[in-house]
Amino acid sequence: MVDDLNNNKDDDLIVKVPKKSPLVLRMVVLAFAMVCGVYICSICLKQISTSTKVKFTNLEFVEPSCPKLKHEIPKLHYPKPETFSRAECACNPVRYFAIFSMQRSGSGWFETLLNSHINVSSYGEIFSNKDRRSNITSIVKTLDTIYNLDWFNSASKNECSAAVGLKWMLNQGLMANHKEIVDYFNQNGVSAIFLFRRNLLRRMISVLANSYDRDAKLLNGTHKSHTHSPHEAEMLAKYKPTINATLLIPTLKKEEDTTRKALEYFNNTRHIIVYYEDLVQNRTKLMDVLRFLRLPQRELKSRQVKIHKGSLAEQVANWDDVHNFLKGTPYENFIRSDYAM
Repeated sequence: MVDDLNNNKDDDLIVKVPKKSPLVLRMVVLAFAMVCGVYICSICLKQISTSTKVKFTNLEFVEPSCPKLKHEIPKLHYPKPETFSRAECACNPVRYFAIFSMQRSGSGWFETLLNSHINVSSYGEIFSNKDRRSNITSIVKTLDTIYNLDWFNSASKNECSAAVGLKWMLNQGLMANHKEIVDYFNQNGVSAIFLFRRNLLRRMISVLANSYDRDAKLLNGTHKSHTHSPHEAEMLAKYKPTINATLLIPTLKKEEDTTRKALEYFNNTRHIIVYYEDLVQNRTKLMDVLRFLRLPQRELKSRQVKIHKGSLAEQVANWDDVHNFLKGTPYENFIRSDYAM
């Protein structure tokens, strides 16, 4: 009987199925948890990415809408320079201008006066460089750079400039390309300031003296077209040029014709005519220029010192010849007219 019981127990031990290991279940649960975790993380990342994009979209810079007055004269411009940002001055209007003149007509002095105004940037004789005036394409490209405020030199002010321009001599591609330049000025609202000398004989003396100094370099071996001290002016004024009297009248007539043609070519542009002698005798004439450009009235100053002063008889080596050739001609007033300096 006992043996039977023992045998039954052995049978139970052999037939009974062992319990399944909990390790497998743990692995299944862990795998399921990992899959769920990856899925949840991917959802979260998508939400974060969408939120970030929304934030960046909200931070995008929106350019201000500047007022545009169609009938404003001179035309108002709102340049967008490629080299810097106008920042809070983006809606400060800018006027475009150009000073038309001839060498030794006081244009350098006049431009320094304009540049003493806090809101004016006039960049000088940009087209003295022959490459820039080689053709109309090069001229337009240069003008676009200047009027977009992307031209930099010592005359550059800041992002709040209210008037920007240059000094342009008549013999620097201006007359040769006058039709295209007139079109550019009218299309882009550029105002012209003509600056001439009434006394062309004084201009001739200045041209000859300046030409001599290019080689002589009277100021310690340095050539200076303009001076900033009475001593420098006195040194340069010591040279008295000799004028070819036989060519005097034809030369004066040619200069008059050039001036007349320039005024004729640019008659359809918005312009003002200013004479050097008038500015010297009456500084309030400068206010006429500021009003023409629609700029705030300011006192304008220049450090330049005039070189040739006083009577013409003291500035020409062969004055008697010059005096005799001009006496009784339409240019006689050049030897008689003078002005206080």
